[in-house]
Amino acid sequence: MVRARVEAALTASEACWCPLVRLELWNGAAGDRDRRILRDFENVLPELAIDDEVWASAYELARRARAVGVSVPATDILIAACARRHGAELETADADFERLVAVPPIESKRADD
Repeated sequence: MVRARVEAALTASEACWCPLVRLELWNGAAGDRDRRILRDFENVLPELAIDDEVWASAYELARRARAVGVSVPATDILIAACARRHGAELETADADFERLVAVPPIESKRADD
């Protein structure tokens, strides 16, 4: 299901990634096929910046998550904060991101504001 949504986003030129997602995918690349796909992604996917505002949002998201009893890896918090900051929707099968949905969004300016 997630794979189909990701493929649809790629086809519609609506997919993007951030440096941390890129790193995680390269870290998990198992062979030549995976590396070819990632090189192709590097040529077509826009990269969302992890700037100072994303970091500040990640700190606040981590604090808010803990306050409501949600504990997830810091990498997932940073990815979620980046997506929220840039107004991007996450496509994932990772339950940690699903748990972050329970954490209210942080009011901040988006990159295009």
